[in-house]
Amino acid sequence: MKTVTLGLLQHACTGDPKANLKKTLSLAEKAAKQGAKIICTQELFRSQYFCQSEDHENFLLAESIPGPSTKAFQKIAKKHGVVIVASLFEKRASGLYHNTAVIIDADGSLLGIYRKMHIPDDPLFYEKFYFTPGDTGFRAWDTKYGRIGVLVCWDQWYPEGARLTALQGAEILFYPTAIGWHPSEKAEYGENQHGAWETIQRSHAVANGCYVAAVNRIGLETPIGGDGIEFWGQSFVAGTSGQILQKASVDKEEILLVPIELGKVDVTRTHWPFLRDRRIDAYGDLTKRYIDNT
Repeated sequence: MKTVTLGLLQHACTGDPKANLKKTLSLAEKAAKQGAKIICTQELFRSQYFCQSEDHENFLLAESIPGPSTKAFQKIAKKHGVVIVASLFEKRASGLYHNTAVIIDADGSLLGIYRKMHIPDDPLFYEKFYFTPGDTGFRAWDTKYGRIGVLVCWDQWYPEGARLTALQGAEILFYPTAIGWHPSEKAEYGENQHGAWETIQRSHAVANGCYVAAVNRIGLETPIGGDGIEFWGQSFVAGTSGQILQKASVDKEEILLVPIELGKVDVTRTHWPFLRDRRIDAYGDLTKRYIDNT
């Protein structure tokens, strides 16, 4: 079977975008030198998680795609012959911004972008203020090392997104992420919150017979003061039956290197043929917001 090593970049972020970019580029190079063939950053790695408040000044953090960050990752991808998925705050036009992932092939070419489809709005996660919902749809790309799909953070709670990406042949689903605890809630809800996050993504692997890679940040971030958000790290890769293959720590900077066998996607989907037995004739109501009993 064809073995491909994934490299997940988990680290803390500072208030200095240039320093964060430098760190992430350095980690990407280290991952490549250690054998990673597909490398994925955490969500919005260039800054602290600024969506804790609604502040127009934060739009200055956005950049064009292609742009400086894209070009820097393309250079590394070409130099080391690796595929890179990088999460960026995209300025598409004045007043139009997206939470976007760029997909770069091993020859340094920009294969495409994915714009985050599901945009949350919760205490300290005020993303609707910043991000226009994605208009790329759910996508998959053929890279040198396999066919991959990319979704972003809040997307990871939606089986529809995972399914529609897998139906395009994705063998690995990548989820750049920034999720953590409200410190005041951690004692009461923390274990269940993290368990739900991990379980739903493992479920995507089971339902679609594919690999799932979730990349989260670490550290306590308080850009507006207060309790802030304690990011829970624990980046992981799930196998085609939902099993945890490897998981990073809660609070340490890590390059999580995980070898996977892409041939297991075919084996799993053949033995557990969920795609074969889907009743596509009966799912029309999934396009409704809710099925009212009238």
